[in-house]
Amino acid sequence: MAATKTARPAYVCADCGWTTSKWVGRCGECQAWGTVDVAAPVRTGRTQAAPVATPAVPISQVTIESARSTTSGIGELDRVLGGGVVPGAVLLLAGEPGVGKSTLLLEVAARWARAGRRTLYVSGEESAAQVRLRAERTGAVDDNLYLAAETDLGAVLTHVETVKPGLLIVDSVQTIGSADVDGVPGGVTQVREVASAVIQRAKRDNIATLLVGHVTKDGSVAGPRVLEHLVDVVLQFEGDRSSRLRLLRAVKNRFGPVDEIGCFDLVDDGIVEVPDPTGLFVSRHEQPVPGTCVTVTMEGRRPLLAEVQALTVKSSTPSPRRTSSGLDSSRVAMILAVLTKHCRINLSELDVYTATVGGARLVEPSVDLALAIATVSAQRESAVPANLVAIGEVGLAGEVRKVSNLVARLREAERIGFRQAVVPAGSEGLDGIRTSMTIMAVSNIEAAMACLDVTAPY
Repeated sequence: MAATKTARPAYVCADCGWTTSKWVGRCGECQAWGTVDVAAPVRTGRTQAAPVATPAVPISQVTIESARSTTSGIGELDRVLGGGVVPGAVLLLAGEPGVGKSTLLLEVAARWARAGRRTLYVSGEESAAQVRLRAERTGAVDDNLYLAAETDLGAVLTHVETVKPGLLIVDSVQTIGSADVDGVPGGVTQVREVASAVIQRAKRDNIATLLVGHVTKDGSVAGPRVLEHLVDVVLQFEGDRSSRLRLLRAVKNRFGPVDEIGCFDLVDDGIVEVPDPTGLFVSRHEQPVPGTCVTVTMEGRRPLLAEVQALTVKSSTPSPRRTSSGLDSSRVAMILAVLTKHCRINLSELDVYTATVGGARLVEPSVDLALAIATVSAQRESAVPANLVAIGEVGLAGEVRKVSNLVARLREAERIGFRQAVVPAGSEGLDGIRTSMTIMAVSNIEAAMACLDVTAPY
């Protein structure tokens, strides 16, 4: 008689879902210690054919009326989603602790409820009384907004059956657990089970669903990667703790673009939209100030004006300091080297400090030209005209390269009130653009400095 073969146990990381055939103390994927544990045995069998819920039909006969997007009541969120919330869609909102995820979703729930539609807000991290206090502070109290504090998946599904909401918010998916699945809430198995059950109910009853997700220390969504594959939309809510500005961007969107951003201002009594955030990154001076230059950067499809500042002072040490805030330090070092080589500017005895205004983080190469002009302006103590913007990428050979969406950038600068622009020569759309701005097209960094007349010795 042949001996029966016993299946070897599998071990799974509770943080990232990495599997291995033997126990190890450290996960081979996320490098976390003490997170690998034995997994529950998997039942195997041959799946048989089963009755279908709805028969397959030609795609041309599928009706799309039930999938039309509905406005959330917040224009910046609708912009990111591509027009609004699609019924039955499941959205995952991730962000660092304290960035304002719960505040934003409570505002979404309140505006949805004020439109006469039922909303169910399930809080797994706060009590109902705590959420009510925040709703009182932000003015989010409405009779169509139902609130439940639950951490059990079965209870959450019961609330959904009872309330029958048009919008379901679960804050957060890592705090909900199922008694039928092994593991603690927030683990790989539990998160997968909770997300699958909520998504199945949302699709069946056509309920728009918003899930709050935690993030790891490197900014990625916590839990198994399959969570991002299961949902329809993944939104990232980010912002600097020292600034009130918050940016919402789509990482994945099955119903719209992924290159749009929404801007919000986190105030004392809640969160408000910022339809025109340009003024947050530009400081207006009564008189032209040396060491400043304005550029236009693209955040998704939205052009934003941002100010780059530079300061040069006599160094007191043999090795001059190079300090940057809001800019890529390696990019700053490259621009300083190009200025030294091609503009014959001696920075070897100067400390150079570069920064942005309003806490903006500028990583786009189109900022290079404004950074170079601001640095030379600070070194020569010659101010750049206050109504001028500089847009262009600077190469190691000193050339000024083309950038994308130049016409849209120039139109935004003209709308704000700028009348001069330094741009790369040969850029697309310059010949046919209708503008009152004086456009100076340059092919290299020397030409850019010459047309501004900031390279003359002080």
